[in-house]
Amino acid sequence: MSLTLSLDFQYATSIEKLWSALTDSSKLAKWVVDIHSGQALENDFKAVVGHRFQFRAQPTEWWNGIIDGEVLIVEEPNRLSYTWASGEQHTVTWTLQDLGDGKVNLHLEQTGISNEQALGGAKYGWTKWCGELEKALEQ
Repeated sequence: MSLTLSLDFQYATSIEKLWSALTDSSKLAKWVVDIHSGQALENDFKAVVGHRFQFRAQPTEWWNGIIDGEVLIVEEPNRLSYTWASGEQHTVTWTLQDLGDGKVNLHLEQTGISNEQALGGAKYGWTKWCGELEKALEQ
């Protein structure tokens, strides 16, 4: 049985600016950071269905520092989905909804999580990253 992480974040921004922060490689590097060091994760992400990409961090004794992915869905500016593999493979789907008045809801769903510990780790990681995303959107 696999578990699913489901989180919602609201940002004071435009849907276009949020979409760009999720899909532009240089903007991703401003908020998808190594949780321990705070260093940007290098990436070669492109919002093109079928594109294979990597996020790269400094390796540790427990992890090679690489997250592999493949883009599955691109529906600009409302939906983006890709695989996310570091040990086990998950699917990450972002859904953006313009709430009006300069606010956008960002819904994250990550499927394929194997156990409660991994679910907790994913929740911690994405919550931290989405806090960094908020800072990046203010720049």
